[in-house]
Amino acid sequence: MITDPRTVSDVDLTDVDFFWKGDPHRAWKILRAEDPVHWQERSWGQGIWHVTKYHDVIQVGVDPETFISGNGIIMDNDGSATMREQQLEGATGYADPRGHMMIMTDPPRHTLMRQLVNRGFTHKAVRKLEDYCRGIVSKELDEVIANGGECDVVLDVAHKLPLEVICELVGVPEGDWDAMFELSNRVIGFDDPEFARDDITVEQMQMSMDLFNYIIQLCQERRDKPRDDVLTQLVNAEIDGQRLADHEIFLFFLLLIVAGNETTRNATSGGLLALIENPDQWARLRENPSLVPTAVDEILRWTSPVTHFTRFATKDTEIRGREILAGQEICLWYPSANRDEDVFDKSDVFDVGRSPNDHIAFGKGEHFCLGANLARLELRVSFEEIVKRFSGAEPTSAPERLRSNFIGGIKRMPVRFTGAR
Repeated sequence: MITDPRTVSDVDLTDVDFFWKGDPHRAWKILRAEDPVHWQERSWGQGIWHVTKYHDVIQVGVDPETFISGNGIIMDNDGSATMREQQLEGATGYADPRGHMMIMTDPPRHTLMRQLVNRGFTHKAVRKLEDYCRGIVSKELDEVIANGGECDVVLDVAHKLPLEVICELVGVPEGDWDAMFELSNRVIGFDDPEFARDDITVEQMQMSMDLFNYIIQLCQERRDKPRDDVLTQLVNAEIDGQRLADHEIFLFFLLLIVAGNETTRNATSGGLLALIENPDQWARLRENPSLVPTAVDEILRWTSPVTHFTRFATKDTEIRGREILAGQEICLWYPSANRDEDVFDKSDVFDVGRSPNDHIAFGKGEHFCLGANLARLELRVSFEEIVKRFSGAEPTSAPERLRSNFIGGIKRMPVRFTGAR
């Protein structure tokens, strides 16, 4: 592993350890300057295109006819993804998400699936949650102050708000919220030794079956006693006159729970780390709280919690003059696009007053993040309360990052908040 790349030949974006211990922003900067549409061979199978500049990422993202999501959206780094799928075949409740989970579908089916739950995530619907969100954050921060300002940002602050809100919206009983947190870590942490496994054990297959059965039981409860939640919408929904199959509801549930808390959690943790490393920007927010909404977009640009999605070409085409063949895989690197020097002035500077700030942390096109309004609300409320209550923070030990090139995650981040009021 080359942790400090100097040339294009030093760059290997399939090396998960590099993202864990190296500097991917340096690698992306090299590619943007020298080979922005970069072909990488993979020893175990077909190579992959890495797209690193802002307008090229958008070009792919807004063209679902040429670049499809239905064949998969997460880069396979070492050939193990196919092996894992084969090992899971036959486990009750397991379903290949490709073409069935909303994020891995294409229009027109993607559009129809999105419409099933879209009304719960509109700006108008989300705005009603502000007091509820602020109450959760206030309680968390009261507990931090009672503990002398010391806490683990991830476990004590960042994860609670998005987890509770999405569980409440979907319809997960409160007693199962902690289990949903563990589920999210397992689903996202497939390349992290803390969460991943080299093979699929009988125990894990049983967990898969138990989860499937749990979700189907919740669905049956909603059929018998409908509630004002997303699960009730899903069990009563139809696409082209057909109700969703159990495995489709199962995959929808997974997507909403995991995406609805994991990304905002990591944006909160990463945003706090950025403010700790740039205390002048924390001071700006404290002096001028009206900057918090602008700061939220800068935090999203800076952290870009979803590091990549992939697409597959349906026909021969071109990106920046490079010939892309039908069937080839293209990886879109969002943190790189969000630091593109041709789009963002002083792109390597964290500026809570940055305007304009047309980042693409939520993606572009048909797959623009369904929960963008909710994420912005949760981040705004969190940072309004944090900068109101504290003048700063200092780490008490180094942040522990998730081993992943898919999610820019922080697993633990012990800090001591200062200047509490």
